[in-house]
Amino acid sequence: MKIWFDILTPKQVLFFELMIKKLRKNHRVFCTSRNYREVIQLAKIRNLKVVVVGKHGGAERSSKLDESLKRMVYLLKIVKKYSPDLTISFCSPEASRISYGLGIKHIAFSDSPHAVAVMRLSVPFVQKLLIPWVIPKKEFIKFGIREKDIIQYKAIDAAITLNRKISAKSKLPLKTKGKKTILIRMEESHAAYLTKNSQRSIEIIKKIIKEFSDENILVHARYLKQVKFLKKYFRNKVKILTSTIDGKMLLENSDVFIGSGGTMTAESALLGVPTISFDAVPNLIQTYLIKEKLIVRETDPKKVILAIKRLTRTPKMGNKRKAKKVLSSFEDPYPKLVRAIKSII
Repeated sequence: MKIWFDILTPKQVLFFELMIKKLRKNHRVFCTSRNYREVIQLAKIRNLKVVVVGKHGGAERSSKLDESLKRMVYLLKIVKKYSPDLTISFCSPEASRISYGLGIKHIAFSDSPHAVAVMRLSVPFVQKLLIPWVIPKKEFIKFGIREKDIIQYKAIDAAITLNRKISAKSKLPLKTKGKKTILIRMEESHAAYLTKNSQRSIEIIKKIIKEFSDENILVHARYLKQVKFLKKYFRNKVKILTSTIDGKMLLENSDVFIGSGGTMTAESALLGVPTISFDAVPNLIQTYLIKEKLIVRETDPKKVILAIKRLTRTPKMGNKRKAKKVLSSFEDPYPKLVRAIKSII
């Protein structure tokens, strides 16, 4: 069988990596992506070969539409030539439309019903949708899929991405002995589901610099525009990470992590790293991890500072024990993917 994966984000590179390796034992697998800095760099780090088709549309709606239309034109030619029997994606709108138009069966994963635009453009066209069990099926049914076509698995996606071994190509930024490392991950500023009002990270970084100037402060940006802005705005007051680095390695060497509520926030929590979310991406996965006391949610920059002080004074072992207990309760979604494939092919 020939299988096409469309991989659009850094998380998807890590999420699909092991599945692709397993499927390649018995099937031909072809992977596409788009020209998106972190995806391409991470794919190289992970030795995942992808064909780059089109590019990320940026923050503006009109440019998102323009690049999506162009990408579909390019994909149509490539996919017709490859002629796959099955498409697998993380709710890629372009893969959904191309697969529907060419009559190719499509299985998708998603843990992001809050990404309404993407869900509306993809979910109605897939044959099976696999989701974490903490998200009710009704969150996706409203986008146009039948309940019986939704398959839940008992895990959250960050647990799957954490199964990876750290690549030898990854290099850790210089860590100063005797100093605590505070890692901040910038929010996904180009996502359609974010508003400008939700970008709190700059105020938080300013407060951290004021209160923790003697510590090792790292800012993990997503886009080149973010990197350029941060360098100009903060100059040498923090270390801006300019190249893509394996987030797992960064987290394992951090004393506290501050994120927006997305995948890296969940990974940090499951590694037992003291984790604060400033909630730029409110979602049900984050809600679950807050309930399990693995994430502290704070939207006020002043309260973020208080939380950092409290967490850095608390022994890490308690967090690690809680995280290990949660991880041990999860299942591998791969067998459910295999069953879903057999049910539609």
